[in-house]
Amino acid sequence: MTETETREFTSSSERDRTGRGGTETERERTGGRVTEPETETADETTRCPECRGRLASDTEHGETVCVDCGLVVEEESVDRGPEWRAFDAGERDSKSRVGAPTTNMMHDNGLSTNIGWSDRDSYGKALSPEKRRQMQRLRTWNERFRTRDSKERNLKQALGEIDRMASALGLPETVRETASVIYRRALDENLLPGRSIEGVATAALYAAARQVGTPRSLDEFTAVARVDKTELTRTYRYVIRELKLEVKPADPESYVPRFASRLGCSEEVERTARELLRAAADDGVTSGKSPVGLAAAAVYAAALLANEKVTQSQVSAVADISEVTIRNRYKELLEAGHPDLV
Repeated sequence: MTETETREFTSSSERDRTGRGGTETERERTGGRVTEPETETADETTRCPECRGRLASDTEHGETVCVDCGLVVEEESVDRGPEWRAFDAGERDSKSRVGAPTTNMMHDNGLSTNIGWSDRDSYGKALSPEKRRQMQRLRTWNERFRTRDSKERNLKQALGEIDRMASALGLPETVRETASVIYRRALDENLLPGRSIEGVATAALYAAARQVGTPRSLDEFTAVARVDKTELTRTYRYVIRELKLEVKPADPESYVPRFASRLGCSEEVERTARELLRAAADDGVTSGKSPVGLAAAAVYAAALLANEKVTQSQVSAVADISEVTIRNRYKELLEAGHPDLV
């Protein structure tokens, strides 16, 4: 046997003795049992134990294999995905058999079953008169069973009121979700006795709009609410005091995009209006003044600086404030931002 063959034979013998379970000395020390390492590093779980190659998951066969040497590291793994395939959003929605996520905007968190109002079967065919009467009775009993007690009936009415007002005011879904949480807290802490459901719901939505950063004026809320302005303000102060809500004063800049959009102003007007409000805030002009009036006056002043035709009456109609307020405020804003023009 040559020297090279002797080295190869010795190396192969060493590999045989140092196989699974370690060397012969290690097997003697552990009583011949194969021991596994107590901890497994992240590199060992993503690398092949034979060639240190990269591992890949074969979802079709339920196996984990090495892409380099083809070693099957794991087999018969559980596929937790659906058994169907979809190639677009519409097909995915039609094949999915799960419901919508839970939401605070429904009194039962959206977990109950809802019977549709379409008097058609699964094939799209119209139901017979007898089946229609039966489905109508089922819908009636389903609505009754969805509200088990007075608290759930209260919550259902209030959340419906919040959704109605939010839709009329064009508020996003985040505001509706926040308002629903505020009303649920008020109901849990027994703040409703002596106050109307509509009043507390309107106050919750008004507070949520200010918290999220998309405020609306009291006059806008009064126009869509079923309570007057006095009850709204009184209930709002009571709710934020009892629930200890942190509501910052409304920022006049948050009203500017909506006013500029309704007036058909350009982006230059909106940008100039923001600059005027920031300059006025630095000079302390905005302290103690209505944010709606400041925003309307800033839009009007910016339109004048950009030579766009916007009248005080138009701004007054959009912002629902008087023309006198606009005249007084826009002069103060020009003094702070452009004193040379005054």
